[in-house]
Amino acid sequence: MGKAGERESGDGLPLPRRFVAIGAVSAGTALTIIDGGIATVALPTIATDLHVGSSAVVSVVTVYQLILAMMILPFAGLGDRFGLKRTYQFGQLLFTVATVLCFFAKSLPFLLVVRAAQALGAAAALSVSSALIRSIYPSSQLGRGLGINSVVVSSSAALAPTLGGLVLGIAPWPWVFASAVPFAIISLVLGRALPAPQPRKEPFDVLGAVMCASMIGLCISGAESAVHGDSPVVSAAIVAVGAAIGWVFIRRERGEAKPILPVDLLAKPVIALSAIGAYTAFTASMTLLLSTPFRLTHGYGWSAAAVGAAIAPWPLTNMIVAPLAGWLSDRVPAGLLGGIGMAVSIVALTLIALLPADATYIDIAWRMALCGSGFGLFLPPNARLIIGSAPRERAAAAGGLVGTVRLVGQTTGATLVAALLAMGVGATSTPPLVAAGLALVAGLCSLARLRPSIRNPRSDEAEDEQPGTQVSR
Repeated sequence: MGKAGERESGDGLPLPRRFVAIGAVSAGTALTIIDGGIATVALPTIATDLHVGSSAVVSVVTVYQLILAMMILPFAGLGDRFGLKRTYQFGQLLFTVATVLCFFAKSLPFLLVVRAAQALGAAAALSVSSALIRSIYPSSQLGRGLGINSVVVSSSAALAPTLGGLVLGIAPWPWVFASAVPFAIISLVLGRALPAPQPRKEPFDVLGAVMCASMIGLCISGAESAVHGDSPVVSAAIVAVGAAIGWVFIRRERGEAKPILPVDLLAKPVIALSAIGAYTAFTASMTLLLSTPFRLTHGYGWSAAAVGAAIAPWPLTNMIVAPLAGWLSDRVPAGLLGGIGMAVSIVALTLIALLPADATYIDIAWRMALCGSGFGLFLPPNARLIIGSAPRERAAAAGGLVGTVRLVGQTTGATLVAALLAMGVGATSTPPLVAAGLALVAGLCSLARLRPSIRNPRSDEAEDEQPGTQVSR
């Protein structure tokens, strides 16, 4: 690799190019977050327009999350081979083209195909975004860069439900998906400033990529099949095949120098606990956020715009708490921050479950804000710990792990909500209570990282860290 490539990947980009590159990644991150969250507010409207049931229309969210979860790790490997910048911009372009097709969706199956294409584009971009952030910023400012990205994630999540509700108030539901296109265009225009490390001439594990996608896809699809009332035997068989492929795949990955599934990183207890905690936390948050529109629409008779406004305090609070949590994680153990955050979330989720029958906007808003602050205190330091603990040459794999855990957790939450809806309790107080139980697991995983045997950094981590970017347990 030439000197330019070394500077881009090791010492960050020079100013002002760095600011332009930050804008490109921020726009791409906003695209993924908005498109993943904006559909939740539109689900009741889509169900009515396409004449499908509530549990079936949830697949508009789950198919998007499923494809993302299946493809992030394979795309992360491709990004190392073909170039991070090229992979990132290809994803933005694919997403934009697929979004146009939403306007031709007159049936649920066609809409699901379009959403799958959108998800492929988003997966390509998301798989390498964390590695690009590590290349854009100097090593001494990695924490600052991830903190800025957390703000973008939180503000985009705050914008998604409100934007979705506003769009539904003035336009047909296909425009909800088109709302994210401007971010893709901005990212493509600014993308010329992104760092362009030379592609690595190393073989790509095609079989490993196929097995990875199959493992995730079959396990989640089997669970989805059971939720939608298909044959229990067939559903169990699909999950069993996925689990069998996963068993062979994981054993195979242990012998790979740079595995598609980063088993080398998961062998570190601090990363493994962080991944488990993130999975349960994202499952809990999706369970609440996806069930709330149905509860407020069917149980309280609220409009789509009102539902979007009621959910907005969660990510708005995240926008304030997330960067503060990143700053605190340099000074306070992330395990303690996460434990406190999940304790706050458990209280808030319980209070949401106990909403009065005549609940007003204020009754819901402050509970959502409290819950959002708890998750905001847990998630950013947790993600920073995973990325910062990985060697630089495994940055794409660590970023892929963070994205995959988030999406598998969110997909699990969506599947869980579909199951609760099918059982007739999805629009009641049950989902928040289930989410509280999941938050308890996440909190225990976070507190477990305070053990001295887990907190002590390993030598390979210490060598990779630079002053100002120390990893806080």
